[in-house]
Amino acid sequence: MEEEVQFCFEVAKENMENAISHLEKELGKIRAGKASPSILNGIFVDYYGVNTPLNQIANINTPDLKTIVVQPWEKNMLAPIEKAILAANIGLTPGNNGEVIHINIPALTEERRNQLVKQVKAEGENAKVSIRNARKSANDDLRKLENEGLSEDREKSAEDEIQEMTNDYSKKAESLLEVKEKDLMTI
Repeated sequence: MEEEVQFCFEVAKENMENAISHLEKELGKIRAGKASPSILNGIFVDYYGVNTPLNQIANINTPDLKTIVVQPWEKNMLAPIEKAILAANIGLTPGNNGEVIHINIPALTEERRNQLVKQVKAEGENAKVSIRNARKSANDDLRKLENEGLSEDREKSAEDEIQEMTNDYSKKAESLLEVKEKDLMTI
């Protein structure tokens, strides 16, 4: 019976870890007025009929804080890459000089900063909901184990441990949000 309880902990922990890593990935996509190759993560380009991640068909560099340079490995991919960046609707306009694609990162306005902070908070809330769902699922599994013979005391102590885990992961999510908000609001 104790193995099943441990399994509940492991599944809950894995789900909470996944929520945090997803939050980190989503926060990385939200630009803070500084050039970062991660802004282009999640952009796929039609590469000879195959939807391919941009970073697998080009080098992506940041020569300074306000510029991203995309250098395709094949010159004929310049137009499809430009098209994919525009279609991604990330608020950036690529420029093509025949060799590489330059993307200038404009300074954020106060209004845009506030929009991005709202977006960050929404992502954070999604992560917290995922963490709470992992807790609920684990607690439901523990109640099933109690019906199968797990002692009530052990079930309650296991729920308390899962609640502690939930609190820890919620704090991790909150600290990630604070860092990103501070980053966005710093001019």
